[in-house]
Amino acid sequence: MSKFRIINCHIHTFTSQHVPESFPFPGAQYIRDNPTIILGLAWMARLIGQEHLSDQLKRLYQFQQQGERASQQEILDDVAEHYPSDSRFIILPMALQQTGFGMVPVSLKDQHDELAQMRDQASVRDTIVPFATLDPRDPGSVAECRRALSDLGFQGLKIYPRLGFAPDHDRLMTQIYPMVDRLDIPVMTHCSRGGVQGSDVCDYRGDGFTRPHAYLPVLRAFPNMRLCFAHFGGQVDWSAYVNATETRGRENWMEQIRDMIGDGRYPNLWTDISYTLFQFDVFAPLLRLLLEGDDLASQRLRRRVLFGSDFYMTRQEELSERAVSIRLRNVLGEDLFKQIAETNPQVWLGELVEDKTLWTGQG
Repeated sequence: MSKFRIINCHIHTFTSQHVPESFPFPGAQYIRDNPTIILGLAWMARLIGQEHLSDQLKRLYQFQQQGERASQQEILDDVAEHYPSDSRFIILPMALQQTGFGMVPVSLKDQHDELAQMRDQASVRDTIVPFATLDPRDPGSVAECRRALSDLGFQGLKIYPRLGFAPDHDRLMTQIYPMVDRLDIPVMTHCSRGGVQGSDVCDYRGDGFTRPHAYLPVLRAFPNMRLCFAHFGGQVDWSAYVNATETRGRENWMEQIRDMIGDGRYPNLWTDISYTLFQFDVFAPLLRLLLEGDDLASQRLRRRVLFGSDFYMTRQEELSERAVSIRLRNVLGEDLFKQIAETNPQVWLGELVEDKTLWTGQG
């Protein structure tokens, strides 16, 4: 195999101490304090012949145990075992103080500071690429995000509108995006129907905050900002596309993202395949078909897809990080995998200058 340096553009290292005490439901803290309850339920499910449910509960236990690690560094060490030693990881923190599920034991400031310390103490240069985050409904969160970007030198921004805010929230448009634009750093945003929602956010409102077209005001106001739609629309919409079925709102987010990138109007719009590709057997062939076309839209898309996994959310899945990476490399081939796992991430991070002929029509 050819040698290149993999960049995983989407992982999480936050622990249960960064999560509200009652998330995702009242009584969750009791289960976290007594995780063997999950194993007991798994044993009962297997006893009555519910093998699939038993396996799901065991993976839920693995996920819960991952979150109980003592530090973000321990979680990073777990995911790093699945990759070559010189791989790089973009770490995306979470700001969950405004979700309505109770207090968060460790502050966003402390979460950011720990990431900065991990970056500075890494044994291999540039292994850790920390992003800052915020909830724009909280002025203190906005100030902390600005501190992480300016004082700590974080290399990107992560937002999560499904928590309960619009991607064109006033504080984002006036205090955060202009700063990101000026610093010339990228933005990652959650873009699937799954994930975390505030306690007062229904699926309909969550979709409204999250759908790709909700970002049109942002794309128009900040055309030079490198914005990535995480999850390429998500598993629900990929499954709907494969099976020719409808989704909520009768719009398919995977198709929206593909079309928004392919038509060339938004040359700084990106997407990643994190979590979505863990339904590997169904979706990997589709990804290859989307990326290997010779038409102009496919060529643009091929330059705008990023490799990511969404660890440790993926501990809920059957396949491991290493298994997905190896299978994906095999299905896509060396050239395509290198494109999404090294070249495209370098461009997105601002480390590599690309030829924009595909968008300008010149040359």
